Amino acid sequence: MIEIISETKCTACNQCVNVCPTRVFDRTDGIPVIARQEDCQTCFMCELYCPVDALYVAPEAETPSGVREEELERSRLIGGYREKVGWGPGRTPVAQHEYL
Repeated sequence: MIEIISETKCTACNQCVNVCPTRVFDRTDGIPVIARQEDCQTCFMCELYCPVDALYVAPEAETPSGVREEELERSRLIGGYREKVGWGPGRTPVAQHEYL
């Protein structure tokens, strides 16, 4: 379930709004708003397409977990899905990872 849009990282590009298949976000004059959190299907599309790693989708949450951005930063979880699949500058795409 989508948990956080970082107000300090978000550039208001609205990619999350554009890619969300269940229209969880509302476009505003600034950063998007999580307007229908309960409709989130945990597809990770918003986190994957965010060019500045400003989103966090909780992978196993059925209800809001109340996680705080500071905790996610310390744990390097905010934008973590995008990093794991290798999207973004300086990252190795998952198709190029060596599997043992």
